[in-house]
Amino acid sequence: MSAEVAAADFGPMTKKRAATWLISITAVLLGICLTGSVGIVFALLIALMLTGVPVSIALGLTVLMFMFFMTSVPVEAVALKLFTGIEKFEIMAIPFFILAGGFLTHGGVAKRMIAFATSLVGHWHGGLALAGIVSCAMFALVCGSSVATVVAIGSIILPAMVKQGYPMRFGAAVIITAGSLGILMLPSIPKVIYAISTNTSIGALFVAGLIPGMLLTVMLCTVTWYIAKKRKYPRMVKASWGERWNAFRKSVWGLMLVVIIIGGIYTGIFTATEAAAMAAVYAFFISVYVYKDMGFKDVPKVLLNSANLSAMLLYIITNAVLFSFLMSHENIPQAMADWILGKDLGVVAFLLCVNLLLLLAGNVMEPSSIILIFAPILHPAAMKLGIDSVHLGILIDANMEVGLCHPPVGLNLYVASGISKLSITELAVAVLPWLTTMLVFLVIVTYWPALSIWLPKAMGMM
Repeated sequence: MSAEVAAADFGPMTKKRAATWLISITAVLLGICLTGSVGIVFALLIALMLTGVPVSIALGLTVLMFMFFMTSVPVEAVALKLFTGIEKFEIMAIPFFILAGGFLTHGGVAKRMIAFATSLVGHWHGGLALAGIVSCAMFALVCGSSVATVVAIGSIILPAMVKQGYPMRFGAAVIITAGSLGILMLPSIPKVIYAISTNTSIGALFVAGLIPGMLLTVMLCTVTWYIAKKRKYPRMVKASWGERWNAFRKSVWGLMLVVIIIGGIYTGIFTATEAAAMAAVYAFFISVYVYKDMGFKDVPKVLLNSANLSAMLLYIITNAVLFSFLMSHENIPQAMADWILGKDLGVVAFLLCVNLLLLLAGNVMEPSSIILIFAPILHPAAMKLGIDSVHLGILIDANMEVGLCHPPVGLNLYVASGISKLSITELAVAVLPWLTTMLVFLVIVTYWPALSIWLPKAMGMM
């Protein structure tokens, strides 16, 4: 299940902490907004969220209340926007990538990637943990969901790590952070949502995450290797080149999906949305006919789960489109962009403020809601400051990765907790070395734009 696409509904155990952080965000927003319709809109939104209303419903109710009492916009316009807001062709990429992820998770792709990764790095210190990170990176290249990556890789490799003598806390921390690569590498549901919100090229965003994703993989592997060596965790027997070739040969069907996505978009054979459809068809083919880990009797279950998740995400998008319509009608993004530019923050200070705001939001909302609310607000100011739209998208993605790995709404934590049977508190402490590494990576991505935009520029996609 890809909980990234579920509506953000704070459970009873996290409501108090969520309220605290929401008040902090309120202070930031009100400091930016000052007075007028801007303040009223966000005050309504935050008030509804503080009552525990899911973000998606809070967005819709905010629009309805504001327009009914504060404007003369006819209610028919709101109804029309509910239908026209999700008519964009690019939105079709979301259910297709969710479906592809469902087939890949249950179709045997993950275990073959783990076997290949283990043959490459298993003989190093902390070899099985390193293999978990590398296999998460490979799975992220074809999946597009962090939670699905944690489920697919974690459910296989965590029991194996414990059997070899690794502490469960160590293994779970590795998978929690490595699983976040699912939204940074090539296909990514949050990237599609950002592209729809800001009219940015989906293909360029897909490719832009490749080099940053590789850098984060290396950084996480380095920290894992150092800790494993220091604590003398077990190593595996070095695989022969023949064993590596055999493992690669078995995993190549899954890895070919990377070639299909990049090659198809780059050569112009199909668009990013059509690439998502091809990914779903290909994932079905290799799961049922090549690896045969799925039978036809399992397909309806995958289809139903994917449909449920797609419906939840489209519901969030529909309400967010209404919210964007309200902001555009009241000229809020432009007003906020002018306010930011009027403060002469500069690029460095602006990007710092963006990171702080997104990190705060990551404490109380899941990635889809954050992007749908903040991207239309931050994007106009970023463009006026000369910040590239693709760079901003990867920066937001990197922030979302951090939010997935810490409480109270860190989705990867909850998934890993279900697999490992450890408490959220234990995992939150265990994940700190890798979380610190991710924050260092966030700084690099923020202030080194060439890391994100060089490859799509070199491929002529920007």
